[in-house]
Amino acid sequence: LEPALALPAVLGGVTPMARARGLFATLGVWDTARNNGVLVYLLFADRAIEIVADRGYTGRVDDAQWRGICAAAEAAFARGEFTAGSLTLVERVGALAALHFPPHPADVDELPDSPTIL
Repeated sequence: LEPALALPAVLGGVTPMARARGLFATLGVWDTARNNGVLVYLLFADRAIEIVADRGYTGRVDDAQWRGICAAAEAAFARGEFTAGSLTLVERVGALAALHFPPHPADVDELPDSPTIL
């Protein structure tokens, strides 16, 4: 979650997706054993939602599916339903993760579960 981009980033033309991809790397979301990390990025000032998924999702989940998740959350946010929109994001991303990477007893929680506020 990020309130706004810093002025140099805005002046430099950084897009919400570019920022999300940078955070994906900086936060180490790509560094999971099954290559199945997912970053959900919300940029409040731009009212932007971006999803960046690790390479384990390639060929399993297409861009239209990720955009559909974003669109559902955006619709809820537009109605002022921020909790519902946030839950939509988490539940739908989680459902795709569970479908393509079913839990295994040897799995460990490699990434934090709580939101990061920048």
